[in-house]
Amino acid sequence: MKQKLFPHLSAAIQIATHRPFEARGATSVGGGSINEAFRLEGTEGESYFLKLNDARHHPMFVAEAAGLDTIAATNTLRIPQPIAHGTAGGQSYLVLEYLELGSRGDAHSLGKQLAALHRFTSDRAHANSPSAEEVNSGHSHPECSGVNSTPGLLGSGLPTFSATPCHGRKGKGFGFVQDNFIGTTAQPNAWNNDWIDFWREQRLGFQLRLAAENGYGGQLKNLGEKLLNTLPAFFDGYIPQPSLLHGDLWSGNHAFLADGTPTIFDPASYYGDRECDLAMTELFGGFPADFYTAYRAEWPLHEGYETRRDLYNLYHILNHANLFGGGYVKQAEQMMQRLLLELG
Repeated sequence: MKQKLFPHLSAAIQIATHRPFEARGATSVGGGSINEAFRLEGTEGESYFLKLNDARHHPMFVAEAAGLDTIAATNTLRIPQPIAHGTAGGQSYLVLEYLELGSRGDAHSLGKQLAALHRFTSDRAHANSPSAEEVNSGHSHPECSGVNSTPGLLGSGLPTFSATPCHGRKGKGFGFVQDNFIGTTAQPNAWNNDWIDFWREQRLGFQLRLAAENGYGGQLKNLGEKLLNTLPAFFDGYIPQPSLLHGDLWSGNHAFLADGTPTIFDPASYYGDRECDLAMTELFGGFPADFYTAYRAEWPLHEGYETRRDLYNLYHILNHANLFGGGYVKQAEQMMQRLLLELG
């Protein structure tokens, strides 16, 4: 890490916390494959978690901070509090509260608290949406740098970014106050009162259009067209409500504090069907039985979840195909074939 960033980071943290801070060192820590991650240490023994990337990736940190702030406002799950974000020296940064994390803890509480998070709907949150002043303050929901895309099934409509502030983009139904990212892929979140339409256009359709641009047409595109046209059949007798989601809840995005308290981080939040979060916990494993037992005791899942689980996880497999290619393209094709067979 470049020590020339220390003065800028120190000043940003002082402004955000209203406390003295002078960075004296940074130790590299595990933080995933997208960003560099460090434990930023102060002269008085304080520590913060620091993420770094190229300056052009600052919108990812803006979106991450907004998601964490939104989850924190529900008082349901522990998250690392966002402290500051910005750009300096050709790099973008996000400073978070530093938490000592472990892999074992109270999974029962995690399931119970996730169900509580999902009880927060866009209608409920609407009254507490940030003002334009808060949006542009650089901490709570800063400039959106959002994603604009043209609707359609598998036609054009890939993301372009702008630096236009969202000014607390308010809405009800499914979506979010700003667009964000799933990994490094743009994730559009324009409000929509129709969940099936939202999932068709802004999730599966968006990823399929991106896949076509990446050269993954043919079978993937043909199966995608068929699946998008049959989506209503997966929701027979089931009407999802717009729950606040983590949005990227695989095992690597949760952990436990020393006392067993669960914590979640690295969100890709939006208001959507709560089954999306549950489905992703099953995609790569890593969540114990106590977690699912506790969640279902708080809020039982609707009949048909097992089928919709694959429909929701297809989004993440398509995203992996767009990010990494390889076997994920074939896996996505196989998932779509199974889903279409489910419908007869």
